[in-house]
Amino acid sequence: MRTVLILALAAFGAFTMAAMWQVGYVGIWQAGLANWGAAQVLADLVMMSLVVLFFLQRDAQVHGRKLWPYALITLAAGSFGPLLYLLLTPTASRGSSERAAA
Repeated sequence: MRTVLILALAAFGAFTMAAMWQVGYVGIWQAGLANWGAAQVLADLVMMSLVVLFFLQRDAQVHGRKLWPYALITLAAGSFGPLLYLLLTPTASRGSSERAAA
């Protein structure tokens, strides 16, 4: 799982950097608000980010972790926050979560 998270973070990070290089941070938001279709996709992504933060908040409480750094990253940069939260999960917590899911 850790390898998949690293690959996802690296690939999406490269993709995001290319977009930022081409249009900038503000340009990404402007494109997301360019028309009703783009605004709907942006609203859906924002809503899913909030749903993910809700689940991460519960996980952080159970495992005694601080969520606020990852929440700030999520609000500013989307899925990078949850990806980093999952990637930086301590090994002991990761093992107990995987056993509970089985």
